[in-house]
Amino acid sequence: MSNTVNAQRRRLLGSTTALAGIGLLELGLGSVAQAGPARQAAAVAGQSPGSASFGTIRQIDAGTLNVGYAEVGPANGPVAILLHGWPYDIYSFVDVAPVLAKAGYRVIVPYLRGYGSTRFLSAETPRNGQQAALAVDVIALMDALKIDKAIIAGFDWGARTADIVAALWPERCLGLVSVSGYLIGSQEANRKPLPPQAELQWWYQFYFATERGAAGYAANLDSFNRLIWQLASPQWKFDDATYRRSAQSFDNPDHVAIVIHNYRWRLGLAQGEPHFDALEKRLAAAPKISVPTITMEGDANGAPHPKPAAYAGMFTGKYRHRDIGGGIGHNLPQEAPRAFADAVLEVVKL
Repeated sequence: MSNTVNAQRRRLLGSTTALAGIGLLELGLGSVAQAGPARQAAAVAGQSPGSASFGTIRQIDAGTLNVGYAEVGPANGPVAILLHGWPYDIYSFVDVAPVLAKAGYRVIVPYLRGYGSTRFLSAETPRNGQQAALAVDVIALMDALKIDKAIIAGFDWGARTADIVAALWPERCLGLVSVSGYLIGSQEANRKPLPPQAELQWWYQFYFATERGAAGYAANLDSFNRLIWQLASPQWKFDDATYRRSAQSFDNPDHVAIVIHNYRWRLGLAQGEPHFDALEKRLAAAPKISVPTITMEGDANGAPHPKPAAYAGMFTGKYRHRDIGGGIGHNLPQEAPRAFADAVLEVVKL
């Protein structure tokens, strides 16, 4: 499939509407989580920061996408699918995947729509970032790779997507590892305003709601995303090589459109695709998750996130929560890869 996309024909779903009555309850952000007794993140020995690589990136047609993904580990092993967030990429898991592969897992790490080498198969497909679309992408990828069941693990957008797969397709999910817990939301829930301090944490979402914000993100992509890394993980001393390794993934013809649509959709400022309406209706009911689950939180997460106590009741199967100490921020798999890998290995043993 050609990676050339006609930029003039790409379109962003929806249009802006009034901002009145906006809320962000999908994250339960009345206050920021306080860490309890925490496991201390262990350092990963070996390569210097920013030098590790997945090597060859594979491509496969899956649903509406040609998905770029890294694969490590034995082809016949149990499967773990690792899902990144914004503004990150597959390299959040570059030190996680080898640990899982060594334990016998086939590890699949896809670029989400709008990232890296993942491309839309058609220029006519809406550049849609709504939550249901990302989850359907995962199911389509599993089908394309002939994966019946897998452990699904992620953070940020990837955690929400993993939550949705576990909630709506539990038969496809051996276990769930979700940083910051239950992140499934709805446009209706997001209409309720939050306390001012919580609203302040979402400054970028309100910025993206404006045409100035969309233009500003496109014009300042590198500095904007680097700033998010710094704010979301204030104690993470990543170097330039580490950031640059991931920043290449934002050089995707659909990246800006997907990001802007994702955040506008959450606020009800952009429409989704009608064929996702039934799934969104189910998600708006806040379905509980029955598969074995480990949720995680870093002790220095500078991004908006809920308290673990606020979502513990949403997991009705075998369940554990782990606080990770040592100055660990929002990008937990990259900042504490051993702790994240351990959770993936242990979730099926709960």
